[in-house]
Amino acid sequence: MFELQKMDYTMGKKIRESLQADCQSCFGLCCTALNIAASSDFAINKAAGTPCPNLQSNFSCQIHSKLRDQGFKGCTVFDCLGAGQKVSQTTFHGQDWRQYPETSEKMFRVFPIMEQLYEMIAYVAEAISYKVSSSLFNKLQIQLEQLQRATELEADALLAIDIPNFRLPVNSLLLETSEQIRQSLIRKFDNQKSSRKYDYRGVDWIGKNLKGKDLRATDLRGSYLIAANLQNADLRGVDFIGVDLRDANLRGADLSTSMFLTQMQINSAQGNHLTKLPSHLKRPSYWVD
Repeated sequence: MFELQKMDYTMGKKIRESLQADCQSCFGLCCTALNIAASSDFAINKAAGTPCPNLQSNFSCQIHSKLRDQGFKGCTVFDCLGAGQKVSQTTFHGQDWRQYPETSEKMFRVFPIMEQLYEMIAYVAEAISYKVSSSLFNKLQIQLEQLQRATELEADALLAIDIPNFRLPVNSLLLETSEQIRQSLIRKFDNQKSSRKYDYRGVDWIGKNLKGKDLRATDLRGSYLIAANLQNADLRGVDFIGVDLRDANLRGADLSTSMFLTQMQINSAQGNHLTKLPSHLKRPSYWVD
C-alpha cells in the first residue's frame, strides 16, 4: 500500500510513476485471460481463458520482438499498469495457473477487475499530483485509499466488486480536477478572454488536420482522433480521458503536461523524438523519426 501525506502533491506523481507493468512477475495474464478478436491489431481470434499460442512455458512471448510484424500490434499497445503482477504475486500468492490449474478460472476473472482498479488508481494519483483545492485533494486522497484497499482483497471479494459503482465517484472527482486545472491554465494564457471554445468532449476529429494547432487546456474527453494530424500541436493541459488516438500523428507535439494521458493511448499513436510526453509515460521503441 502507498502512503499519502496531507497536501503532498509530489506523492501523487510518485505513485503514478510507480505504476509500471513487470511482465517477469506475471503469469502471462494479458496473453491468457483476455478475449481477442482478429483485426488489424490482432492476427488471431482467442477466447478469454485460452493461452495465446505464442505464450511460452515460462510465460514469455516467443515473438515479442516481432509482434507488430506478425500482426499483433495490439499487444504492443496494451499496458496493465502492474495489475498483472499484483494478481499473480499478491492475490494468488505466486501460484501460477499452470502448476495450480484449479486457480486458473478464478485468476483469469480477477485480472480484468484488478486492471480496472489500477486504471482508476493511476487517474486519481495523477489528479492528486496537481495543485487542486484542499477540499478536492482530500476527496481524491480518500478515493485513492479506497481503491488501494480494494486491490488487497482476496479473489472472491475482488470478484464481488461492482466496478461501475466504483467508477462513478472517481469520474466525478476527475471531472472536477480537470475543470479546476484547465480553468487555471486558461486564466494564465487567455488574458484576452477570447471566444475560443475549450469544450470538445466527444468530438469526431477522425483524420482531421490539426497540425500546429494551439489546443491548450481543451477538454477532449471521449473524442475520436483516429489518424488525426496533430503534428507540432500544443496539447498542454488537454484532458485526454477516453480519447481514441489510434494512428494519430503526434510527431513534434507537446503533451508534456497533458492530463490523464495513458501509455496505451501513446502506444497506439505515432510520434518521434520531438514528441514531448509526461514524465510517467515512455516513448515507444517503435516510434520512428
